[in-house]
Amino acid sequence: MIRVVLADDQLLVRSGFAALLRVEAGITVVGEADDGETAVAVVAETVPDVVLMDIRMPGTDGLEATRRIMADERLSGVRVLMLTTFDLDEYVFDALRAGASGFLLKHTRPADLIQAVRVVAAGDALLSPSVTRRLIAEFTARPAPSLPRADGSAFTEREHEVVLRVARGMSNEEIAREFVISAATVRTHVSRAMTKVHARDRAQLVVFAYQSGMVRA
Repeated sequence: MIRVVLADDQLLVRSGFAALLRVEAGITVVGEADDGETAVAVVAETVPDVVLMDIRMPGTDGLEATRRIMADERLSGVRVLMLTTFDLDEYVFDALRAGASGFLLKHTRPADLIQAVRVVAAGDALLSPSVTRRLIAEFTARPAPSLPRADGSAFTEREHEVVLRVARGMSNEEIAREFVISAATVRTHVSRAMTKVHARDRAQLVVFAYQSGMVRA
């Protein structure tokens, strides 16, 4: 069962998302919050798998709430999925650096919302190839290292090749086709690369690739 916390200051948004998720098999909503401060408290109490976190909230916003959640070792298994009205909200980039696993537009289709929750709960980042390519330009223009110090020297040759393609916005399936290997093998390479640079998910691996200079726009 995927446990979800909803954090949004708009009651209608929370209610709508809750209604969609509660009727979906394998997903349950375990808490709600209308501001960042409450969200941190609810997450600490319920320890969900996924938090749908609005970026813009009164008082403590979603970005600061995400930082606090990511900094709590007891919540290391929690994945934060940022909610935004604009797909290139300036705070999204800082949120990814803070450890969020991706972002979702508030006007997304119901099926996409459910899929997003499942993807993030499984430990993957919600960064589509098209979104990743758009993020790249922003990351390269905003030098602000946030990951633990590490370099890619420990990568095998294949891991290095895979990370380069992940950072350029290619999906596992696209990478698999290029190298004529299975998508499962690609996932293994990605997972090992993340471990070596202390990245908690694919989103941080992309950040690492650009901040470390492995990849340049």
